[in-house]
Amino acid sequence: MLKSFIDVDATSHFPIQNLPYGIFRPLTGGKPRIGVAIGDYVLDLSELEAAGLLQETGFNKNGVFDQPSLNMFMALGKEVWQKIRQKLQELLSEDEPTLRDNQTLRSAALRKQNEVELLLPSQIGDYTDFYASKEHATNVGTMFRGKENALMPNWTHLPVGYHGRSSSVVISGTDVYRPKGQMKPPDQATPIFGPSKQLDIELEMGWFIGQGNERGKPISIDDAEEHIFGLVLVNDWSARDIQAWEYQPLGPFLSKSFATSISPWVVPLEALEPFRIDGPKQDPTPLPYLQKDGPSSFDIHLEVYLKGKEMEQSQKIITTNFSYLYWSMAQQISHHTVAGCNLRPGDLHASGTISGSKKEQRGCLLELTWRGKEPIDLHNGEQRIWLDDEDVITITGWCQGDGYRIGFGEVTGKILPAVH
Repeated sequence: MLKSFIDVDATSHFPIQNLPYGIFRPLTGGKPRIGVAIGDYVLDLSELEAAGLLQETGFNKNGVFDQPSLNMFMALGKEVWQKIRQKLQELLSEDEPTLRDNQTLRSAALRKQNEVELLLPSQIGDYTDFYASKEHATNVGTMFRGKENALMPNWTHLPVGYHGRSSSVVISGTDVYRPKGQMKPPDQATPIFGPSKQLDIELEMGWFIGQGNERGKPISIDDAEEHIFGLVLVNDWSARDIQAWEYQPLGPFLSKSFATSISPWVVPLEALEPFRIDGPKQDPTPLPYLQKDGPSSFDIHLEVYLKGKEMEQSQKIITTNFSYLYWSMAQQISHHTVAGCNLRPGDLHASGTISGSKKEQRGCLLELTWRGKEPIDLHNGEQRIWLDDEDVITITGWCQGDGYRIGFGEVTGKILPAVH
């Protein structure tokens, strides 16, 4: 098994087999730049670039890693990503002396993760949120329309999605203010205005687009994964009471646009290849432009933790898996562009809530509590139906290999009272 000269624990999310990309800034000052996570460290790629260690890859774009976002690197495409990744694994391997034995360069290029600030990895031009979990869509549809009409007629024929708000995508650790808006209680004839009383989470995963496509030229299903730079964890916070009143006929608006939290490290799609598996069987068979041979999903274990202000420790409330998604990333990209939409480097797509068939696999509070009928019992005697102020939500996930993990770190967020 490939090993690094940097000591990495077997349970670390960031072994040499991973090397996720992120944007960091030293706590001591300096401008943001690109790094990769390795164990408890960040490897500063701008230092390696300045030292000329990346030139032999054929990479001749000076200054790409001395940037405040990954967009320029994302735009270079899969062949460049692969060459850089291969070179980084070589430089970090236990038998390679170039970086290992150069104390001056090591001191400049390696920083402890607790000594840096992690920033948004991309300048996100556009954000699209999908609704790709059949279990989630069925559960929500059953609650609101009954079991016989749980899925809308189009759901098993196309990946349902909507255009989100990229300006309110925030990095893990950013506090989230309780949103305000219109809500219509069932016992009232007219809506009221105020802070949301039904604030929820949505356990999702997202992927960043690398190279895009020209407007009017769709991305084929066979080429779709070539455009995925890497994946992150996503918590797409939702105000269910605001959403219930506003969503017809055009879908979510204020109920989703106040905040979407993402994890800081972007895991390359190539790092996930050993964990590629089949997704659910699709019935009916999708139209030809959505058909692809071979497995199109990944075995990514996902967990959600909740910590209230009166709790000493976080409590795990959800355990699920990325592979439960009915519609694959490739299908979502192909459908997104089939009418001619042009994707651009740094665009963010999210899966929608990821749920499984068991109760503990339901990816949001709306499902977990079955719209309030089954409250969550917490270890300190409290219960939750919706999020309280000062609740902290943490999502984490990883692929488990033989003696190593390919992890995503975590995405956290704390709920603050509504701004008055």
